[in-house]
Amino acid sequence: MNTRTIVKLMITALGLTALVACQNKTTSTDSGADKKEATVLATVNGTAITSADFDREVKALPEYIRGMADTPQGKKELIDTLVMRELILQQAAKEGLDKGKEIDEKLAELKKRIVVDTYLKKKVETDAKISDEELKKFYDQNLEKFKSGEQVKASHILVKSEQEAKDILAQLKGGAAFEELAKSKSVDTSAGKGGDLGWFGKGNMVPAFEKAAFALKEGQLSGIVKSEFGFHIIKLTGKRAAGTRSFEEVKEQITAALMPSKQQQIFMQLKEDLKKGAKIELKEAAPTDAQQTPAAPASPEKK
Repeated sequence: MNTRTIVKLMITALGLTALVACQNKTTSTDSGADKKEATVLATVNGTAITSADFDREVKALPEYIRGMADTPQGKKELIDTLVMRELILQQAAKEGLDKGKEIDEKLAELKKRIVVDTYLKKKVETDAKISDEELKKFYDQNLEKFKSGEQVKASHILVKSEQEAKDILAQLKGGAAFEELAKSKSVDTSAGKGGDLGWFGKGNMVPAFEKAAFALKEGQLSGIVKSEFGFHIIKLTGKRAAGTRSFEEVKEQITAALMPSKQQQIFMQLKEDLKKGAKIELKEAAPTDAQQTPAAPASPEKK
């Protein structure tokens, strides 16, 4: 994922918080005590952007790019985005665009959505629990789904030049921590997780990467592996023989598969419960003249 794409995603994710911030003179909503503990990352015309502000915005990012904020480049891009947001807010305030009926209406609507989302999230997540008995029953009835070929678990560091890969490999052989170098040097989205790619079988990775990964022993480092994406250094962190995965191995996988359906059931039940205790009157709008059914013509008089 290139830097431009990351910036676009970050700006999109920060859009709603920017709208909320329009009602304040600054983007920060930390208390006095929090301000003292937070580190100032930047100031914009005297307004501080702190580490607390940064952490809050990271939580607002989509999960699949959240790890990028742990990398030096990702952190820089996010701070730049926060600075630009503050500049826009300050300029909007100067022009009086932070006030008015339209802003108030949008803030009121946004508050409703946030309250509803918060309520539903709390209720659904609290009640949507799947017992171990349900999970085991699904496992026993679907053993075929959990058969797999040989799998490996690996981490990698991806860079664009061979020379950089050589320098990193030398550091690793000298005792440097793989996870730390992955976070600071890798250009892959897995950098935030220390380069961890999780478990995968044959056919899931590009051929050069797959061949190198499956040839390693657990804990072993590869040499420099070139692929269409750049230059990789791979570390094998686990191996599984072909066969049926145990219940404990796939328990989280089953939970993730069953959870949406369970949450839907909870939501539908919640709707019924809320309606039972409410007085709801549905009033249809009166039809317009054009929508009114014309009167039937009078029968002609018999002569």
